Amino acid sequence: MKRFFLLLPLFFTFLGCSTDNEIRRNPYLPHLNFSVQFDLSLPEYNQLNFPGNKFITRNYGINGIVIYNLNNDQYLAYELTDPNHVPQACSSLTVTGTEATCGCGDGNKYTIITGEQIAGTGEYTLKPYRAVRTGSVLQISN
Repeated sequence: MKRFFLLLPLFFTFLGCSTDNEIRRNPYLPHLNFSVQFDLSLPEYNQLNFPGNKFITRNYGINGIVIYNLNNDQYLAYELTDPNHVPQACSSLTVTGTEATCGCGDGNKYTIITGEQIAGTGEYTLKPYRAVRTGSVLQISN
């Protein structure tokens, strides 16, 4: 009986674990493998040397990526496709200040600081990419 009570918490721990990745995976956005480096010492990327600034490139990701310098130690990078639509011409996000807006007419709007939806309807946040700064090189990948 004592053994039963010792194993009971372990049973509930395993019961609470989920192996279903479909809960977290966005069904609208395909998974792309890429890795790109930005040399922040180059004039083209100079704005990323200052907190609160952003850089947008349409050359990577589905419809491009936006990179935001939070505090010179932490950089954020997000996909510029509305995560609550199948990729199409209107689902490419337009960034103004720290807000990314969908052009599909549904009012979807997101913040590039947290990736959360701040207007419209949907259940998914912006798709984040990994951003790591080493010296003057910023690497964005997924």
